Amino acid sequence: MSESKSRPPQDRPWESGWAPDTTRAPGTRRLWLAGTLALATITACVTAITVLESESGEPETRAAEPTTLSSSAPGGLISFATPSEDATEKPGGNRTEPAPTPSTSASSGSPSPKPGKKAPKPPKASPAPSKRPKPPSTHGISIRAVNFPDRYWRVRDGYVRLDQIGSGSEREDATFKRVAGLADSSCYSFTTADGRYLRHRSFVLVANMNDGSSLFGKDATFCPRYWSASGTLALESVNYPGRFLRHRNFQLRLDPYENSRLYHSDTSFQMVAGLD
Repeated sequence: MSESKSRPPQDRPWESGWAPDTTRAPGTRRLWLAGTLALATITACVTAITVLESESGEPETRAAEPTTLSSSAPGGLISFATPSEDATEKPGGNRTEPAPTPSTSASSGSPSPKPGKKAPKPPKASPAPSKRPKPPSTHGISIRAVNFPDRYWRVRDGYVRLDQIGSGSEREDATFKRVAGLADSSCYSFTTADGRYLRHRSFVLVANMNDGSSLFGKDATFCPRYWSASGTLALESVNYPGRFLRHRNFQLRLDPYENSRLYHSDTSFQMVAGLD
């Protein structure tokens, strides 16, 4: 049996004369193993990043499909891509007919009205009988003042005055034709024997030929207003409401309304048969 020499303790080299080998650093094998493992890990990470970047550059149609286990990236990494809006399945997309429109919620109040019915129109207020009389006849008339019953309207020198009428041409100048109003057919216009119209100009009543303008039609239109039931009437201007034909110093003119006995008398006239 051979004699084996035991290894002297390394922590007491002064006793045995043996010194440890200092040419190799302790733990070198472990460092090599750790370095190799780290290098392998870095290589795997770089490979995975490269593969993911190459897949991200593919068309959107491929990215829209979620990656399953069978189509996973190399190296065993599983990737789940976010589907696009076009690839999302819409609810009810496989129906052949459109979904029926939901009825009105039961929580609403009164049911909706039936279509086609209109709200009833309010009744029209009946106009005052004194404001819209029917157009008078077109026979020749003369107009007499109430407070001067011996005086009539008469055209003299182009102006309309309140004169006493004699014979001959004076009677013809005091006779007019009453027609439907030029600006309002429910009111009156007055023409002379030679075709002129009575109109107000600068609030004075004159006789002029019709120029066809809208202003002339309004100036030559007067609406009858009745002060009382005695058959007398006043004539109000269409384009100057509140102004009535009145004689002042026997001159016919438009004056604003006054609530006085004199004003009512000066603006009251009677239409009688023509004097010619």
